[in-house]
Amino acid sequence: MIDKISKREGIVLNTIQSKALIGIGSISEVPVLLAKPQAYMSYSGESVGTLAAYYGVPLRHILLVYDEMSLANGVLKLQPRGGQGGHHNGVKSVITHLNERRQFPRLCIGIGNPPGKMDMKAFLLQKFSPTERKQIDAAVEEGAEAVRSLVLNGFSDRITRFNLAQKYKYHRV
Repeated sequence: MIDKISKREGIVLNTIQSKALIGIGSISEVPVLLAKPQAYMSYSGESVGTLAAYYGVPLRHILLVYDEMSLANGVLKLQPRGGQGGHHNGVKSVITHLNERRQFPRLCIGIGNPPGKMDMKAFLLQKFSPTERKQIDAAVEEGAEAVRSLVLNGFSDRITRFNLAQKYKYHRV
């Protein structure tokens, strides 16, 4: 998702800082900092917390993008603020490194649940099927557009409609 936003908005990710590949630019005329942590996902909070402190980014201006097993593959969900972080070790790490503050916006991209009794780690490390890959690629495109809308317009009725459309996008009547 960060790569797609970077490419669409012309923000070059060309600096390593706080264990993250970063790019500073703007979406329209709104300044943004894109950060792509380079550590293991379970340690991504080290980058987020340090960068937020260094650049003085308020909690409400941090948008955490992460995969979510509780959402169907390719389904997106934008949240103005999150809760506990559930079972996601990356989210837990970010919360820890933001001094246990959890009220930051999030964009979740669904990857679905492991089928049957498949091991969760094996599921997370496997490649997507061709159908799943198409759904993820489409979600990344939609997500990049949603981020642009969010940066320019904030959380609005558009975001509510976006989430509702996402919730039912693979349901056919």
